[in-house]
Amino acid sequence: MTSIDVHDLTKEYGTRRAVDHLTFRVAPGRVTGFLGPNGAGKSTTMRLVLGLDRPTSGTATIGGRAYATLREPLRHVGALLDAQAAHGSRTGHAHLRALAVSNRIPLARVDEVLEETGLAAVARRRVKTYSLGMRQRLGIAAALLGDPEVVMLDEPSNGLDPEGIVWIRELLRRLAGEGRTVLVSSHLMNETASFADHLVVLGRGRLLADTPMRGFIHARVRPAVRIRTTDATALENALAPHGHRVVRHEDGHWTVHHARVDDIGRLASAAGVPILELTAEEATLEQAYLDLTADETEFTAQPSATQQQEA
Repeated sequence: MTSIDVHDLTKEYGTRRAVDHLTFRVAPGRVTGFLGPNGAGKSTTMRLVLGLDRPTSGTATIGGRAYATLREPLRHVGALLDAQAAHGSRTGHAHLRALAVSNRIPLARVDEVLEETGLAAVARRRVKTYSLGMRQRLGIAAALLGDPEVVMLDEPSNGLDPEGIVWIRELLRRLAGEGRTVLVSSHLMNETASFADHLVVLGRGRLLADTPMRGFIHARVRPAVRIRTTDATALENALAPHGHRVVRHEDGHWTVHHARVDDIGRLASAAGVPILELTAEEATLEQAYLDLTADETEFTAQPSATQQQEA
């Protein structure tokens, strides 16, 4: 099977190092989410993998070969980096047909991917009349055209409506289920959590994490319990001797951090505390990501003078 292998990859633009000795592997049969703050080096890394930029040092290969050495590359790698890449005066069908001819892909694939991406009805319209979501679907159609073993998508959900987001989620899962290598860059944490099996996280060009998604979340976000009761004092008195501190929220519920439902339920029950709600608060990818990248964000909004005074 074909993997993407990045080894000691570095890219410098003048005095700025966009990618800093980066090493990771994108394995087949799973969706790998590619995350990082703005300026982290994600797009640069994808360009280096696709031969659109030359590395200062290190290597980026696909199935052990540099992209530039692949004959008829669309048969091996499908990529979407820029939804605006198609010429506006061409029709969607003509754009895909030109790609198919240049890579000796059967023309029947053009109609197949147009149907698969929901563009069959607008295939004869000029691309300049397409909405952002339609252009995004056309870029995905181009990536799928050669039935490639490797698929690389940069922000594939951008511009898609809710139906389109569900569709891309199912598409990514299907591609990985077929044994393909799938790398998806995204800034939408909740969306990434819905389809990714594995995560590669960058910060200022460096590798911050290369790990299964669930392990990444659980390692960085401690468990918490959500609880509602008619007797807050009794709840606090029952939990405090065991080192648990409860935090009250405006809507009336309480949170017990670094705790598990079974333990809190057992203590509350033993103390006779009336319980209206007792649930685990699920740790999220967003929480774990923000915890990891807090010091790696290049562009951060500064608090206003009023906020600083309030703090």
